[in-house]
Amino acid sequence: MPVGPPVAELMEIAGTTAPLRERAEHVLGRVADWASADATWLALADPQSHAYATFGSTGLERGVLDYLNRPAVAQEIRDAELNRDRPPVSLWELPVGADQLTTWADCLIPAGFRVGMGVPLFEAGGPYVGMLTLLFAREDSPSSAVRAALAQLSPLIARGVSPLRSLAATARLVRGATSGAVLLRDGTLAPLPGLDSHALLDAGGPVVAIARDTLLAGQVYRSFVWPLHHGAEVQGHARLTVLAANDVPAFVLGTVLVTPQVDCRGLTSRELEVLGLVVDGGSNQQVARRLGIAARTVATHVEHILRKLEVQTRTLAAVQAERDGCYVPARLTVRR
Repeated sequence: MPVGPPVAELMEIAGTTAPLRERAEHVLGRVADWASADATWLALADPQSHAYATFGSTGLERGVLDYLNRPAVAQEIRDAELNRDRPPVSLWELPVGADQLTTWADCLIPAGFRVGMGVPLFEAGGPYVGMLTLLFAREDSPSSAVRAALAQLSPLIARGVSPLRSLAATARLVRGATSGAVLLRDGTLAPLPGLDSHALLDAGGPVVAIARDTLLAGQVYRSFVWPLHHGAEVQGHARLTVLAANDVPAFVLGTVLVTPQVDCRGLTSRELEVLGLVVDGGSNQQVARRLGIAARTVATHVEHILRKLEVQTRTLAAVQAERDGCYVPARLTVRR
């Protein structure tokens, strides 16, 4: 075993922009070598539910991994309170013996393991990321020095395998975004590290509904604008950018980001509404009925839109609007 824990190596892994699975593989390999573990299992936790997803392992056969993905195993993790911010826990410290734990009796002991240690993963000052389990074929537990070192390493390990950090790195590519949230498949939101929250990012609000529909439809990117109200008055527009998640657990859909106070070619609030309905394929008459205005007024708005976007046709205007994200989505446009 090396003289000291692999702090420098884990810091380097945590600081890279490599894909999450690649980071997880490097973290597990380094920790397994240092701790002389015969196998490791990394399970990432859904921030808003009790589900876990295997996201990396070493030394485990496919049948064992399939067993560990069962909901009953997640329940055992909760029963053992391994989802709390606490020091690493040895198998022998649990309130019941290994032969009384179904996962051990039916799976891990038959697979040749005798000792295990659970390491709850929390980023420093952040949310619960998941759990790292070290498995050993030998009878003796890891030394107190190894356990103490794992307690110190756990926030760094959590940082290296955090799926939210991967999403935050992608979010930084959106220029001017100051707020954001992670959209989870169960309909809830999670904070996006490094970005603020925003009033528009309400799990039950129309903006998040559009973002969820976008991601569930398989789109990887969408951009649109939304009016910022002060009382009954519209005071500018924010741009919403929706990005699908990549290389993260299945319970994560993607992110929605807010860029405040954007200018859209000088288009007025009403013209942005009209343009959204044009993007949706509405005729002048359909737009007029939706907005409760005269068709000739819609025609005038369309003329202004074409001039400001510097295009000749409604079709080109719709293409330009989609490309620039300069429209209010039709399903968000309401009659006033």
